[in-house]
Parts: sequence; structure tokens; C-alpha cells
Amino acid sequence: MKGFIINLNRVKEEDLIVTILSRGSLETLYRFYGARHGVINLGFKIDYEIEPSAKSTIGRLKDVVHIGYRWINDRELLRLWQSFSGLFYKHLKEAEALGDFYFELLESASNEWSKQNPKRVAIESYVKLLEHEGRLHKDMHCFLCSRKIEENISLIRAYLPTHENCSHTYPINPKGLQELYENKSSLFLDDKEIERLWNVLMEGL
Repeated sequence: MKGFIINLNRVKEEDLIVTILSRGSLETLYRFYGARHGVINLGFKIDYEIEPSAKSTIGRLKDVVHIGYRWINDRELLRLWQSFSGLFYKHLKEAEALGDFYFELLESASNEWSKQNPKRVAIESYVKLLEHEGRLHKDMHCFLCSRKIEENISLIRAYLPTHENCSHTYPINPKGLQELYENKSSLFLDDKEIERLWNVLMEGL
């Protein structure tokens, strides 16, 4: 099986509880510490097997092979990737059925991560997620006061639209936001707008 590590909890010194987002499912597995084990980390994509346990409801993670990214040795890219991929744990941990969408979203993002500003990749991916879940608000009425937004738009958590004066946050130009929502492209957003949208994203999916 292949999947992305979206959460790690250390138990009993060096043992780990590992949560893996695979194609169609979320697996929570136990990994025993051992000198012959390769290093795994948050955000890594791995190939693995599951060994059922007779003493626990949690299976054992075994035969782990790290599937490296081309950019894996770039510390800044890895740091941003871990921040982004780690958001999926809280968002999905209570889900009963996933389908392939979330795995494929991370797969696509990881392939694009070094080809452009990774924050742009994350933002474009997040808009796809919001649309998939039916949470993408294209109707520009302020979430805080319910009145129509006529000019610049500010976005708060989950990219909910607000008036700039209602949320007291940095505005996003309407043309750039339309391109992002319609074509999943951040082409018309400047770096300051990207930084704002990244910070909103880091509040949670």
C-alpha cells in the first residue's frame, strides 16, 4: 500500500502511532522502534504493509519503504509541506469514508511542490478541496454582516468571504480570487495576497 504520513505520535520512548492517508482510507498503525527501521517523518510518502495484531485493534506498520520527493533535501520546501500535509489529520480523523480524492490531491500537490511557489500549490489545492466538499463560497456576501461585497474581498478561515472592514484583514483583489475559484489558478494574486491566504489556510482546513 502507498500513503502519506499525516500524523505521528511518539509512545513508549521511540515507538510511534502513525496515521497514514492512503487511497480511499485513513490508517492508524503502531510502529515499533528498531535500529533496522528507516526514518519516517510527517509528510513522507511511503509504501508499507499492515500486520494485524491479536492483542490490539491497531495493526502494526511493517515493511516501510520511503518514496522520496525530488525536493526532499530542500529544508524549506519540506517544512512547508509538513505544515500543509499535517492539516489533513484533524480534518479527516473523524471521516467514515474518504474515497480517493484526498490521496490524489496530496499526490498532485507533491508533484508540483517545487515547480512554483509551494504556498500557491497549497492554496490552489485547498480551493479544490473546498469545492469537492461543497464549501467553496463563490456567492460574495459577507459572512459577518450578510451584506453583498461590492469591492475588495477579505477571506477568513475556510476562505469565507467578508468585507475588509468587517474582518479587519488584508483584502484580496476580486479578479485574482475569481481566477482562483474558477480555474484553480493563483496567477493573478500577488505575493502579499498569497501570504495572507497561506496564513488563513494554516488555521485549518
